[in-house]
Amino acid sequence: MVLLVAGEANAQSAKKKAKAQKEAAAATTQYTQQPTEQEQQISEALFLDGMKYFMLEDYQQALQLFQKAYTITPGNAGLNYKLAETYLVLKDPKAAMPFAQAAVSLDTKNAYYYLLLAQLNTEQKQYDAAAQAYNDLLRNVPGSEEYLFNLADLYLSQSRYDDALKTYERIEKQFGELEQLSVSRQQIYLRQKNMDKAIQEGEKLMAANPAEVRYFLAQAELYNATKKTDQAIATIEKALRIEPNNPFAHLMLSDLSRQKGDMKEAEQQVKIAFSSPELDIDTKVRILVDFIRQLPNPEIEDVSLELVDLTIANHPEEAKAYAVAGDLQTIVGKKQKARNNYLKAVKLDDSHFKIWQQIVLLDAELSQADSMVIHSEQALELFPNQAVFWFYNGTGHMIEKNYAKAVKALEYGKRLSANETELVTQFNLQLGDSYNSLKDYAKSDQAYDAVLAVDADNEHVLNNYSYFLSLRNENMPKAKEMSERLVKQHPNNPTYLDTYAWVLYKLGEYTEARKYLEQAVAISDDATIVEHYGDVLFKLGKKEEAVSQWQKAKLKGEASAFIDRKIKDKKLYE
Repeated sequence: MVLLVAGEANAQSAKKKAKAQKEAAAATTQYTQQPTEQEQQISEALFLDGMKYFMLEDYQQALQLFQKAYTITPGNAGLNYKLAETYLVLKDPKAAMPFAQAAVSLDTKNAYYYLLLAQLNTEQKQYDAAAQAYNDLLRNVPGSEEYLFNLADLYLSQSRYDDALKTYERIEKQFGELEQLSVSRQQIYLRQKNMDKAIQEGEKLMAANPAEVRYFLAQAELYNATKKTDQAIATIEKALRIEPNNPFAHLMLSDLSRQKGDMKEAEQQVKIAFSSPELDIDTKVRILVDFIRQLPNPEIEDVSLELVDLTIANHPEEAKAYAVAGDLQTIVGKKQKARNNYLKAVKLDDSHFKIWQQIVLLDAELSQADSMVIHSEQALELFPNQAVFWFYNGTGHMIEKNYAKAVKALEYGKRLSANETELVTQFNLQLGDSYNSLKDYAKSDQAYDAVLAVDADNEHVLNNYSYFLSLRNENMPKAKEMSERLVKQHPNNPTYLDTYAWVLYKLGEYTEARKYLEQAVAISDDATIVEHYGDVLFKLGKKEEAVSQWQKAKLKGEASAFIDRKIKDKKLYE
């Protein structure tokens, strides 16, 4: 039974083989059959017409003419090549393949035919066949050794590193030692993690190119990667003897010194590198960003500040030099310098939203409301739909007591940020204060209520809302509830204690008010708190003690407009 099946299989195989031989013979006959002279002329005319269209980039028309010519002279190697090339241009490498194969079969000495076949195989990811096409070219076409480089690149692209190395050997036998071959070999060894051989190639490169600093730097990196720090330093020192001012060598020496714990030398070397205008701005920025990631850190703060100054000094027309200086100075608390450097950055390049955002944020942190207004307006000319700039613009106007302008800016920004809940909350918070200052109490209360709806424990709103209600003697139960909740959450905050005490005072609960004000004045000597304490004491019949507290408040210079009359008349005025 087994023998029968085997016999059948062998019979089928023989039939297939015979069929293949028959087809091959037919193809050979087709190619070898000579056309008549007239047919040859017609084919050549069609071919020439096709070439005209090909040169005009009308590839479909060219293809039709080449195909007509092919029906007459299918055994023409050049015509097969052109058909294959046309299909390739039309992005149909599969259709091109049989014509390229035919071209090679018909003319084994034409290098271009092999190159096209290799390209088509590569396009279809048939890399072994592509390599075979190159090897056939090298074997069959005299003087084609230059294509060894193509073969090596093909192997390299497919990570066939051993084949690439063998090809490099063939190249060296033909052309002798080449610098690029050593570089390529070294790259392969690195990918193979064969550090010893990579280092050996590096030594060859340095010996063959004793004036090329880049090879010394690369070798030092290899030594460093293999934890041979002393050898790396020695190699860098050789590089510096060739180019004493090479900033990359000084940078590497800085890093190596840091690894050995010699921080003084590390700092000195990085300063030398940064002093060089030859060290490009992008490299400096990248290094400074590494410093920024380590901040705040007192050990590197001074050197990092020196480096940003050196960067600016050597690249005074680079916006990114001032921007990175601003980033670093902000982190270490040099806010005035940071803001000024950001301003210089946008003077050179005003297109960066984040830098403008940092500028207005620093204006706020520096309590420079006038600058906040000016800079936010400049930013809004560039980014009119960025709500954050409307926020700072409105806040600046509010601090400057331009409440109408504040409300206009804040309301516009609030509309822009409708889908950003947190930002809307910040707008409502400022709108509550601004509308209150305009005595538009309904809108003020509405804004405050909107904040509390999403953030029930917002300290600013609980404090201001309750205090403003008490001043108006409106909705006092709500004022008491809000201020009492705030004090329970923050029992040691003198401002919140004062607000709660003032609400109690307005409710006539003077004894309770006194208790909280005594806690407040024990923590703070704020003029308003001290004056309020005097007011409560007066209500409790302690007039002399009240006057004493009013006098203390006046000395602070921030008491109410009634303070002088209170002291003079020893009466309470509200």
